[in-house]
Amino acid sequence: MLFSARRLTVQLCGWLSAQQLALTHATVSLEHERGRQAVEPTVLEIALAEPTWHEEHLVRLLKERLGRTELQAAVIAVRLTASKVQPAEPPSEDLFPDPGGSAEDHNRLLELLVARLGAENVLRPAPTSDHRPELANRWVSVQDDAKLSVPPGGLPRPTWLLHEPLRLMMKNHRPFYGSPLKLVSTGERIEAGWHDGELVTRDYYVAEASDKSCYWIYRERPSVKSEEVRWFLHGLFG
Repeated sequence: MLFSARRLTVQLCGWLSAQQLALTHATVSLEHERGRQAVEPTVLEIALAEPTWHEEHLVRLLKERLGRTELQAAVIAVRLTASKVQPAEPPSEDLFPDPGGSAEDHNRLLELLVARLGAENVLRPAPTSDHRPELANRWVSVQDDAKLSVPPGGLPRPTWLLHEPLRLMMKNHRPFYGSPLKLVSTGERIEAGWHDGELVTRDYYVAEASDKSCYWIYRERPSVKSEEVRWFLHGLFG
């Protein structure tokens, strides 16, 4: 199949060069049995982050996708379709380029990772406009064009956020995580979620342990149902 796909790719790239076009999306159809025992074709969608008309890069992506594709039946034909093209633009050249440091190199690396691992396993941060950290900290596929919201500036935010907040034990009226934690920042009050039934009322602080490690912890504000003061670990600073 790769042999057939390579020959089709060479012809496609020749046509793109002649037309001064660049490919942004391609579809590979692997056709199976026809007639009474017809089997639906296996379709591979190849989305390119960087428009290209170069044979080597396309063949490499096809090789990765074919290598991780499980077929339901024997393939009797291969069809390559240029689903989306745009006018080709020559890459801008720096006077002293860094090897592997261009935007084109970065996009090609992402395309190769998506072809090898799957789009659902190559993610990018896409913060959303929500005061609750567990909802604002959103990750989407690199191929997803979801809009991102800039997080609030001037506020301490940890490098790592726990998937679920960890309740901390109390010792001598202080939160404890390996050692007593000392609050080293002013509080940040977050009260949100009343509109969707997931109300949170928290006061966040940066806390320092005895080994100078810093943590992002919060205190649940007492409610009418319970006056108990509970502390949780929610993030880790690098």
